Amino acid sequence: MGRALVLLPGLLNDHRLWSAQAAALAGLAEVMVGDLTQDDSLGAMAERVLGAAPASFALAGLSMGGYVAMEIMRRAPHRVERLALLDTTARPDLPEQTQRRKDAVDLARSGGFDKIMPTMLPLLLHPDHLRDEAITGLAKDMARMVGAEGFARQQAAIMARPDSRDSLAAIACPTLVLCGAEDGLTPPDRHDEMAALIRGARRVSIPHCGHLSPIEQPEAVSASLREWLSP
Repeated sequence: MGRALVLLPGLLNDHRLWSAQAAALAGLAEVMVGDLTQDDSLGAMAERVLGAAPASFALAGLSMGGYVAMEIMRRAPHRVERLALLDTTARPDLPEQTQRRKDAVDLARSGGFDKIMPTMLPLLLHPDHLRDEAITGLAKDMARMVGAEGFARQQAAIMARPDSRDSLAAIACPTLVLCGAEDGLTPPDRHDEMAALIRGARRVSIPHCGHLSPIEQPEAVSASLREWLSP
């Protein structure tokens, strides 16, 4: 089979975020999904992924997974054959975003964790997908599996993330920058910015799609990743 592919989930996601892509790409690569639930810094998350991954691999990350992917590119660029950044941003949090994260962690730790994902869903999904119980149910169940303390660890890592824009010019491997056309959380202009900073990056927009593109438009995302992985 040859190529290894490491997929990195986002905040409150588990391996099921990538289930459709893992199945669609199984004939093209050996697929592994990184565990981003155990650590409270991007550095520790990156080291955990690097410790579990083969010597060289293709790397794709969504949202928080994209932040970790950019950290991996700073630490071990020689190990990454291809890079895909999905529904993410190279920018750090604004102060008001950090405050919202702190408030959400306080709510989660005070017994309100079950309120977090229903509140987030309108930010994460295309409006039409809010009525799709398969998508919303999966998002809620993934969040339950990560849990309140996992959520707190992930938010700590996200809040402390650096501005990655200055490091993007050093990326030399084939790179895909993809997002949902209606992603309101990390909007298309953030992806235009990343694609302009990465030499030779390919920019893809997925129609009728919000922030959770792998589960909102699984076939289109899988097709883009297949093209990115192909020689």
